Amino acid sequence: MTAVEQLTQTLRKNGVRATKPRAAVFTALLDQEPLTMHELLGRCSSLDRASVYRTVALFETLSIVQRLQTGWKYKLELSGAFHQHHHHATCLRCGTTIPLPEHPTLEKLLHDISTQADFTLTIHQIELQGYCANCAADSAPASLSI
Repeated sequence: MTAVEQLTQTLRKNGVRATKPRAAVFTALLDQEPLTMHELLGRCSSLDRASVYRTVALFETLSIVQRLQTGWKYKLELSGAFHQHHHHATCLRCGTTIPLPEHPTLEKLLHDISTQADFTLTIHQIELQGYCANCAADSAPASLSI
């Protein structure tokens, strides 16, 4: 089943029609790094802003997309149902988001901690914040010469 067919099935299962604007927003997010709303609007330039915002709100309600919080800002990406599970590292300087592969030891630890807390873990996000290699190199202190 393709991702678009999976989207259509998810929408229908929730009593929502699969419209062209919804498919356009989904396709703009498909196989992409997380996008800001501004970037998403740029990729959906044939749609009006209100349609994109309404579609994102619907997709969040149906767990089709998820927000990645970075301070008071956020980026959007398709949920784990539409791509392989991963985590993120976001640069505090340039905003680059780097996907981090799933690590079995970390995943087991999260499930163990949840079980110990008598909590049923269904989904999770881990967001690391710091500086990418380019920004870290740019902000390295200059050597002092006397």
